[in-house]
Amino acid sequence: MTDRRPQERTTSAIRPYVITRGREMSDAQTLAWESLVMATDEAFPASLQPEHQKILAHCQGLLSVAEVAAHIGQPPSVVQVLLADLIEWGLIVTRPPIPTAERADVTMLRKVLHGLESRL
Repeated sequence: MTDRRPQERTTSAIRPYVITRGREMSDAQTLAWESLVMATDEAFPASLQPEHQKILAHCQGLLSVAEVAAHIGQPPSVVQVLLADLIEWGLIVTRPPIPTAERADVTMLRKVLHGLESRL
């Protein structure tokens, strides 16, 4: 006899194309998954769709697009479209991803290492 309890649903039963109203992001507008987003202090209208409201609830601090997607249980591509709406409406601000640091100068690192070794 196995336990036949209904399993809790972890994702929305609504299809992603319904949530985004069939819209896709163009390459020029796409937010990188590592871009940081945060809600503004603007009051948001109650007429927003539930997914927009969930995003605003989670974005009280800086979060990446991928983290927002994980929190609301939607694919990142859907979240990118919804975030673009919120940015356009002035409810979300974004910060581009931090660029990869340039390679460190090996000679400088060796000097630092030798300096530390000489103090020990």
